[in-house]
Amino acid sequence: MTEPAWLVETRAAYDAVAEDYARLLPDVVEPPLDRALLAAYAETVGPGRPVLEVGCGTGRVTAHLHRLGLDIGGVDLSPGMVAVARRAYPELRFEVGSLTELTVPDASLAGLVSWYSIIHLPPELLPGVFAGFHRALAPGGHLLLAVKAGDRCVRLERAYGHDVAYDVHWLPPERLAAQLATAGFTVSATLVRAPVATERQSQAFLLAERTIRGGC
Repeated sequence: MTEPAWLVETRAAYDAVAEDYARLLPDVVEPPLDRALLAAYAETVGPGRPVLEVGCGTGRVTAHLHRLGLDIGGVDLSPGMVAVARRAYPELRFEVGSLTELTVPDASLAGLVSWYSIIHLPPELLPGVFAGFHRALAPGGHLLLAVKAGDRCVRLERAYGHDVAYDVHWLPPERLAAQLATAGFTVSATLVRAPVATERQSQAFLLAERTIRGGC
């Protein structure tokens, strides 16, 4: 079966930049408000419960959440990124895989984090991805999304010192909230903040819970 172009391009791009990405972003460098959201998420899920970061990249956010007490592992499309993550954080679990085809058992996770990973998917795939997130989370499980806020597609041809070719989608949070509700989530918070430092657009964050409705 032929892989879709977006998947091939995204994987190739992140394989190419993996080492320089890790060098330029060696640990969590998010602004204070973003770190506060990660801390609030960790406290909401609670320690010792299974969590997965999808699109974990070099594992820096996974490791940060682990330091905040979560029993967390990561999955990423890019073998190059996963290799860096395993080297940097050997105490954590990292696997190669796609967030469009999560292989975890049904209702097996207490938490799921997508930190700027769904921005590389064609937007028409998001309802199916959110349905997959719903399947993987236990009733009452918590989802955290981070995206670039907007409604456009940007084609990147240079990143982290490398020639690349892949898309980044800026996504409207109100549309994401509606899609999450359709997939069976209750959105508890949506935050949009202004760009800081070198950012060129606002950032959006959504916290949602898999709705408990007769255990389904």
